[in-house]
Amino acid sequence: MQQLLKPKIRLRINQGYKDVNKVVKSNKLHTVCEEARCPNIFECWDRGTATIMILGDICTRACGFCAVKTGKPTWNDQMEPFRTAMAVKKMNLNHVVITSVDRDDLKNDFGSSIWADTINQIHKHVPNCTVEVLTPDFKGHKPSLRKVFEAKPEIFSHNIECVERISKKVRSQAVWQRSLDVLKFSVESGLRTKTGMMLGLGETFEEVIKTMQEIVKIGVNIFTIGQYLQPSKDHLLVDRYVEEKEFLELKKIGLRMGFKVVESGSLVRSSYHADEQARMAMDQ
Repeated sequence: MQQLLKPKIRLRINQGYKDVNKVVKSNKLHTVCEEARCPNIFECWDRGTATIMILGDICTRACGFCAVKTGKPTWNDQMEPFRTAMAVKKMNLNHVVITSVDRDDLKNDFGSSIWADTINQIHKHVPNCTVEVLTPDFKGHKPSLRKVFEAKPEIFSHNIECVERISKKVRSQAVWQRSLDVLKFSVESGLRTKTGMMLGLGETFEEVIKTMQEIVKIGVNIFTIGQYLQPSKDHLLVDRYVEEKEFLELKKIGLRMGFKVVESGSLVRSSYHADEQARMAMDQ
């Protein structure tokens, strides 16, 4: 199989990056930008945007693609929602993305009460800032999902991550159909809904198209497609590096299918240019 060159990553620290880093550190927050080794961290932080990760930095799952630490979480910080809101206020954001580790150990609600409180605190203290949440599946527990929905995030996102055939290899503790059900429940609850997937994990072009068709049929508004990059030697190998022309073709196909917004490119991640995606989705 022909291996193409890896996508080029921008590595430049400017004042914007330094400012965001200072706010994140001073408020003792975690970001998925750092924990998941996102290739866009320098660009996004320079633009004054960051994806804040709540509920600690240790995940109860061990997905084959993800660089976030796995183990037994020790997080216990009921003030985190307020501190998150204060950080958003200091960064003067008009759109923020909140995500979290999986907290399957929190059997009562899988951390959804902290999710809801975080959304409410941001809406209260930074009323002009729209909130996008990128959540775990909460084991498909509808009362937990409903807590998040009732806090009324402007955009609800949960990633499908890959095509169904390889889902168990990529996310051994997740269920592909459960992720579809979470997205469907969000749409049925009246929320603007978003999901995304990675390429380069062994999928075929036809499987990607089929996945997109299933997602748009549910009523999802925003769809993101990016290149999987192996974060360490212990993670899944990259099957192929996708050419930009394929990403562009998938974007055109997705828009024709009926998605309101399709972000597709080698360095695209769920929260990449999320503020622009949100604006486009809400304007339509």
